[in-house]
Amino acid sequence: MRAQFVRTLKRGTLLLAVAALTVLGLRAYDAQRGAPLAPWHTYVPPDLRAEDIAGLDWAGYLKAEDATFDAVRVHVTNALDATDRVPFNRYFDGSRIYPPHLSRDWNRSFVLEPDGAPVGAVVLLHGLTDSPYSMRHVAQRYAASGYVAVAIRLPAHGTVPGALSDVEWEDWQAATRLAVREAQRRAGRHVPLHVVGYSNGGALALQYALDAIENEQLVPPDRVVLISPMIGITRFARFAGIAALPAFFPAFAKAAWLSVIPEFNPFKYNSFPVNGARQSHRLSAALQTQILRLAGDGRLARVPPVLTFQSVVDFTVSTRAIVAALYVHLPSNGSELVLFDMNRTSKLSPLLSDASETVIGSLLPPAPRRFRATVVTNAGTNGSEVVERVTEAGAVTERARPLGLRYPPEVFSLSHIAVPFPPTDGLYGSHPDPSEDFGITLGTLAARGEVGALVMNLGSLLRMTSNPFFPYMLARIAEGQDARRPR
Repeated sequence: MRAQFVRTLKRGTLLLAVAALTVLGLRAYDAQRGAPLAPWHTYVPPDLRAEDIAGLDWAGYLKAEDATFDAVRVHVTNALDATDRVPFNRYFDGSRIYPPHLSRDWNRSFVLEPDGAPVGAVVLLHGLTDSPYSMRHVAQRYAASGYVAVAIRLPAHGTVPGALSDVEWEDWQAATRLAVREAQRRAGRHVPLHVVGYSNGGALALQYALDAIENEQLVPPDRVVLISPMIGITRFARFAGIAALPAFFPAFAKAAWLSVIPEFNPFKYNSFPVNGARQSHRLSAALQTQILRLAGDGRLARVPPVLTFQSVVDFTVSTRAIVAALYVHLPSNGSELVLFDMNRTSKLSPLLSDASETVIGSLLPPAPRRFRATVVTNAGTNGSEVVERVTEAGAVTERARPLGLRYPPEVFSLSHIAVPFPPTDGLYGSHPDPSEDFGITLGTLAARGEVGALVMNLGSLLRMTSNPFFPYMLARIAEGQDARRPR
């Protein structure tokens, strides 16, 4: 009997080994297709790590940031082959989209000071593969309200995609804490402190608020604002490190990348290394564990009010995790979840999946809830006007309020990348401001042709890149700018 068990075990082990080698072989083969790696994929510029950031002030961080950008200029821009010196390569200094030649290089950390004495401080954290550019509109609104706005470039961002192949989420955590220290230094501790995060930055913003509960050395924020936050991500990210194993062999270096695409966006990476997915999963896993730990011992009651804006359909992060892993655990502290529904009257609505029709009902738990639930949706079945449908915390009835806004008829939903950008955004807007010129307007592309001819996939062309309800979102953020909790 024992000999038979050993034979079965050996046979099973052999089959698993063969299956694993087959999967890795297929992964290595698949990675070899498409464009080869370019200098901006293979070069990893020097950037600060968590242990370095902990001992720095803002001036030291900016000095190191300058050195990082100088290294990219020397080792990438100045070293490009003739084949890479093309009009829409962001690393070619003769390109229309070369960031240092634009009116402002929004890849870098920035601070906006208000007119007069600050009435508050806000730290703004951008998303993965992103840059501080995505935070500029919200930052400008805060500055106009009297806040000092500190938007930090998180390590490995704003330079070259290869930087993301050698970074850890703890580096981003350390940068977040530095940004808070600088915001407090500029505004003082007697004014409200807000932390705003988009996507991966949303996870960092929430994590900072939770860290402040567990670490008395950190200044607790008075409010947290999350935009398409990365509370949970796809299951594939858990195994992203395995996908990169063939890259151990130099001939299969491309296996360390989930996508290799020409870089035609001046303020965001198009290419994405496996390590980026791995670090985002590590961060979201650590965040969910922390939420459960604090909820379990009652300390989550000390978390500040959380205001979240999220599209009900999101390809990048899990909308369901925002509810199931965060909001169901929050105390009755004035938190609110704002969901942007799909356009139920779009001419494309007959093509929507069956699951899309019931997504709102499956996301929210039954009322009453400890948080305020707001759904921005069509006013009726025949028009594009939208209303705000609100169920207050502790209530079971819903009330509607017209917003005076419309869903564009050709748009069937928002997207992960659309929420923080107004339709007038010079890069992503559907009606870009003509006074802004970033060399390309990604929000107005409406290409038609044959599959496979473009360097970008068709999904990128279909994806909504700006938020028609952005004025509403800014107004809702402004409502709570004066709130301050007792220390």
